[in-house]
This record gives sequence, C-alpha cells and structure tokens, in this order.
Amino acid sequence: MPESSVHVETTVLPSGDLTDLWIRDGVFVEGPMDGPTIHAGGFAVPGLVDAHAHLALASPAPDADDDERARASARAHLDAGVLSVREPGSPNHASIRLSRSDRLPTVVTAGRFLAAPGRYFPGLAREVHDDMLVSAAMEELSHSGGWVKVIGDFFDEAGRFSTNFSTEALRETALEVQGAGGRITMHAMIPDSIQQAIEAGFDGVEHGSIVEDGQVEAMASKQITWTPTALIDDVLRESAEEMLGSDGASFLVAGLESHGESIRRAHEFGVRILAGTDAGMNPHGVVAREIRLLHSFGLSPTAALAAGSWDARMYLGLPGIEIGAPADLVIFPDDPRGDLAVLDHPALILLRGELVRSNEKGRLN
Repeated sequence: MPESSVHVETTVLPSGDLTDLWIRDGVFVEGPMDGPTIHAGGFAVPGLVDAHAHLALASPAPDADDDERARASARAHLDAGVLSVREPGSPNHASIRLSRSDRLPTVVTAGRFLAAPGRYFPGLAREVHDDMLVSAAMEELSHSGGWVKVIGDFFDEAGRFSTNFSTEALRETALEVQGAGGRITMHAMIPDSIQQAIEAGFDGVEHGSIVEDGQVEAMASKQITWTPTALIDDVLRESAEEMLGSDGASFLVAGLESHGESIRRAHEFGVRILAGTDAGMNPHGVVAREIRLLHSFGLSPTAALAAGSWDARMYLGLPGIEIGAPADLVIFPDDPRGDLAVLDHPALILLRGELVRSNEKGRLN
C-alpha cells in the first residue's frame, strides 16, 4: 500500500461501533487525515487466528524445501483472512525463519516438538528423556522466542495410550520455561496427560480429546488455555482403527463423543478456548470451520469468533484494531455474528496495511 494515508469506514467487532479508520505506513493512526476511502461498509475484525497449525505439514507445496513449504502453508492461511498463526510445534525451524518482509501472517512458534524416544510419529519430534527435557525445552524456547510444546502422550503398537514424561520432569520444565518468560503447552489427548498438564502448571492444553470430570474445573482454576482442535475429531474417528487397532479405536472414538460437551462446559467455567485446526492433519486456511464447530458445541457466535480472532490475538500478545498497531484488518460484507458462514467470504484483507484482497462490494475508489 502506498505511504500516503488511506481511510476505511466499517463496523468494528466486537464493539459493533461504526468507525473511521486511518492507515498510514502500515499502521493505524489518528484521524482525520487526507487520503482516499478504500472501503466503506461491512464488519471488521483484526484478522482471523489459527491457534494450532503446523506449517511444515500438509503444505500446498509438498515437494519444496522446508522454508517454501512453510511459506506456502502461511499463504493459504492469508488467503482465508488468517493474519496470525500459532504453530505449537514443528519437525523443523522453518517457521521461525518466516519474516515480516515475507508478506505473510504473523507466526508464533514453539520450535520443535519434544517427545520421548519412539513416542511420536517417526521423524517429527526432537526425542529426549526426562533428564534432558528441561535443557531441550530451553533450547527450543531460545529459537522460538516465546513458546515450547511437549508431546504429553502417545499410543503403542497395541493402541494403548500412555504418558510420555514424569509429572516431576514436566513441572520442572514448566517452571524453567515460565521463569524465562516463555509459555509451555502440551499435546494431551487422554485424561492422564491432561492431569499432568494441570499438576505441572502448563499454560495450555492442545486437543484434550478425552476429558474427565473435574478436569475442566481444574483447568479453569489454573487458568490453562485449551485449544481443542475439534476439527480433527472426524479425522481421528476415520483413522482410529488403522492407527490403533480395534481396542484402541474403541477407546478413542467413545471418548470423542463427549468432546463437544467438554468444550461447552469449559467455556461456561471460564476456560479460555482458542480456535485451532491442527492444520497438517487438516488443510491450511480453514479456521472458519473450527469457529463454526465451537459455536455448534454451545459457544455464542461472538465467543466462537473471539476464539478465532480478537481474543486469540490478545492471548498471543498481538494488538487489535487500535492506534499505533499494525493495520491488520479483515472486513466481511455482513455481520458474522449473525451467520458464521460469512467468514468464508472476506470482502477486504489488509496485512500490516498492505492490500491482500478487495472485492468490489462495499468498496469505494
């Protein structure tokens, strides 16, 4: 976008206020100022957020090198109006190398997955024993600058799920990471690993596919954020028998039946819920589907949208639509709170003030 100022008139969510926005040099600035109106109308959010996506996996550029695979995945998010991506773990550090000059969404990474030897999908994780978990976590934190991801459980050849690390090792790791100013989250599909995340003082739980009574309340009490990635539930059901055998599949599929109800109860108890797709098992750029799933489980349209937009940005330390902030802006032609299907049809996408997409409806030249 040119350096001269431009103007947008739109209704900003969640306040619902009709607002005049001025943008200069890629940031929101005080107005009024001289400059053309590039869009009038619609309903604006500071971009969508996918809070659980793995840019190295299921990339639209599968045969490219590590960096281009990550960039291609990030572009798929951008095209869908996703201006921020949290990547809780990766097989490599390619996403860390994505820079703002790449004209790609802001990416918050956790470095490499940390798993016990032989206790994750082959080739994806950095494998460490209990006694090396702290040092490995601190090294990944030094690369990511903010997050660490631990694989808390996995299944064996008989399809039996079990935890990967001792609770004491996890507690010590969490204390070290948080003491250095970072956050730590856990891939936790079963109650045993979810309980470890609670007792070890982790900041987040990813998936939480099977939650026992009392754990939702405990997560609320400990202020643990939950990214349930409900969009993969059908993927897990379809692949369970192949991955786990009949007994393991029965356990997982039965547990998934209460996933939506657990998410609803967690929201009611005040657990912060984030919208994440687990892109890598799903395509990139489909967070609107996860937002709609959260709504189907009982979150209001506003709460579901917040989980994949302004509240997720706040949690990740990213600004919203405010003076001095990068001009990240996605405008929809109609109010998505009335129909979340609108999220599939952004009318205007600005990334740091640069035009990504503009449809003719509601646009003034």
